[in-house]
Amino acid sequence: MADKKTSSSKKPSNISEKYRQFPFSTHRNAVTDQYEVSKESLGVGINGKVLTCYHRETRRKCALKILKDSDKARREVILHRKACEGCDYIVKVLDVYENMYASNRCLLIIMECMEGGELFNRIRERQDKPYTEREAAHIILMIAKAVIHLHHMDMAHRDLKPENLLFTDTSDAALLKLTDFGFAKEGNNEQRPLNTPCYTPYYVAPEILSNDKYDKACDIWSMGVIMYILLCGYPPFFSTHGGAISAGMKTKIKAGEYQFPKSEWKNVSQEAKSIIQKMLTVDPATRVTIDWILRCPWFTGTVPETPIDIRPMLDAENYEQMRVEIAAANHAQRRADADDDENINQLAPEKSRIAKLRAAKRHRQGANENVSAPLSQIDE
Repeated sequence: MADKKTSSSKKPSNISEKYRQFPFSTHRNAVTDQYEVSKESLGVGINGKVLTCYHRETRRKCALKILKDSDKARREVILHRKACEGCDYIVKVLDVYENMYASNRCLLIIMECMEGGELFNRIRERQDKPYTEREAAHIILMIAKAVIHLHHMDMAHRDLKPENLLFTDTSDAALLKLTDFGFAKEGNNEQRPLNTPCYTPYYVAPEILSNDKYDKACDIWSMGVIMYILLCGYPPFFSTHGGAISAGMKTKIKAGEYQFPKSEWKNVSQEAKSIIQKMLTVDPATRVTIDWILRCPWFTGTVPETPIDIRPMLDAENYEQMRVEIAAANHAQRRADADDDENINQLAPEKSRIAKLRAAKRHRQGANENVSAPLSQIDE
């Protein structure tokens, strides 16, 4: 069970001077004094697992993220807490606890519970309700409002992906919010360029793959990939052999080589495709900024309500295949330049849009050539 003893006043020796003192108040008493912690898991972030918890007095349902105390964990908490202030499109940090569990110093982050679930799951669960380009524009607009808030603070999220975009509830008026600041970092081109290659393969910008110094423009590229998927149901870049990320996929990303196949894109407006092209500009110096994106008329009510084809996203086997590949990639060495030819299990590949595209490419290439849970068990 969780230690009832509060953390000592002595700071952990593994924390650098830069992160020894939080710029806000934290709690030292046991989190279970104020919250009832459930066994129900809400997911696993980049740096730690997330559980359900309930405030003992108000019974408010919240999310509890558990991180082993370290410089990296403290940076994540500090940046997330800073980012959510004054922005309705970033998941709120409500409380932070410094507790000891099973001889581990931990940070326990209490956040608002996002009852509406992940972005793509929400779309997939629409059943027979039509999905339109106007709705896609509304989703991108909410993402953009989170990103502009970060970029005006000289902060890059560096891991924009659908799994980190959550709806507040299941209503039609629900807000979409950004979470998981495990890769986030402050810095800008002129003064503090970023250089650590942090990414999820489908959404990674070319400058990160090239090990170049980069800035907040990497988030714009990731937004472009998300927008592409929202308008057709599959990503613009994918491994040709089913691995987490292949040399061929890296080459395509670095060259910005993708297409708008007519079968899926015939009903999508030219303006939407033009915005994607500007977001997926290989050179970050000429890539559009978040301010430019938010000035686009595409977001101001001129978007057509034409139904769009997202059947690849709705297909359970295809969607699960994407998730498996992302999970595999998250365990790969992100600095590796060599091709990752490890095979993963593919569910019903013959029915998968991505698998069919892979097969076509290989053919062309061949032709051409709820009870209290013990918090002492923290994942290693």
